[in-house]
Amino acid sequence: MPRLRLLLLTAALLAAPLAGARDAARGSGDDHRFGVIGHSFTRAGDAGFRKALAETSEKSLAFVVVTGIKAASEPCGDKLYQDRHDLIDKAKRPVIVLPAGSDWTDCRNTAGRTNAVERLNRMRELFHGEPQSLGTKKLPLTRLSTSPRFRSYAENAHWTVDSVLYATVNLPANNNHYLAAAGRNSEYEDRLVATRFWLNRLFTLARRDKVDAIVLFSEGDLKPLAEPTGLRSLLRRAPAKNDGFAATRNQVQLLAQKFDGKVLLIDSAALPGKAKPAIEWRGNVGHVSVGGEAVEVNVTPVEKALFSLKDAGE
Repeated sequence: MPRLRLLLLTAALLAAPLAGARDAARGSGDDHRFGVIGHSFTRAGDAGFRKALAETSEKSLAFVVVTGIKAASEPCGDKLYQDRHDLIDKAKRPVIVLPAGSDWTDCRNTAGRTNAVERLNRMRELFHGEPQSLGTKKLPLTRLSTSPRFRSYAENAHWTVDSVLYATVNLPANNNHYLAAAGRNSEYEDRLVATRFWLNRLFTLARRDKVDAIVLFSEGDLKPLAEPTGLRSLLRRAPAKNDGFAATRNQVQLLAQKFDGKVLLIDSAALPGKAKPAIEWRGNVGHVSVGGEAVEVNVTPVEKALFSLKDAGE
């Protein structure tokens, strides 16, 4: 028995430094900053967008996420898509583009029929066709399209900076392109399956890699803090049948409960009045809508808050 106790003690002493090293690695990520340009195309033209890109061109930014490339009133033609692609690709920082509903959901062909899916596929080819960001400095990305089952969904991408996992999720603001018409809502339903797979993969990667946080970018506001979680969620009423975000919101809440780190959701939903973007937390889930603002997010792993905001122009 004494020999057995000695062996166990030795093993524990050897394992302790390794465990400490793993814990230290998780909390030792360097500070960094990233930019977010909310859907700034409230009117035709790209003057505001050019200004936002210029304001987020600092060398100290790790990357910039752009929500949307055109106004709803602008044409859905290849020329405009190409012009905006070329503009974004000249940016000094790595730029990740996230489609907005105005980029594709309301597009019509010359006969007046919807060609939303065709236009989304064109955007995927142009803005998401490579395993890297746009911009003069590239950032490697892993796209959902690398999965054989979801080859179409290249707009969903993830990347890691220090101890934070970042990812885009195609959730357009107009109720997630949920259509209440009779029959199968095929685009929405197929994308919902892809989104469910994507979120499960992201949280699995985050737990495996022991990251400090997950940041999810979308155009649409999931309203992740609007409903109770845990046991209280079992008492709530069933969500409205036409809530296009309900399934994804519930999934994020459940996945976040099983994740040790923070989960921050960033979208470009409109802000009320003259309100400025601000992060609101409930438990380990945070949420911020940036509207059409260009903001910078400071990431400081040693701080309890972890994330803080400032206007890009400051």
